[in-house]
Amino acid sequence: MVKIRLSRVGSTNQRKYRIIVADQQRARNGRFLEVIGTLDETVKPRTVVLNKEKYDFWISKGAQPTETVFKLANQTS
Repeated sequence: MVKIRLSRVGSTNQRKYRIIVADQQRARNGRFLEVIGTLDETVKPRTVVLNKEKYDFWISKGAQPTETVFKLANQTS
């Protein structure tokens, strides 16, 4: 099953995430299919950049977003 989820990047106390499409069995920071957005929590308010077209494409192909990504996608629309 394909999931849309967060992958952590950045150093300690500099939390940044990529919104990725990856196989469910891959590690959190392992191999992924595509990067469709970013989340930056180091600035106030936090910055979410999501390519809505790619998100909708992967949803139509059967990818399941995690609860966090689902909430972020609904906030940005």
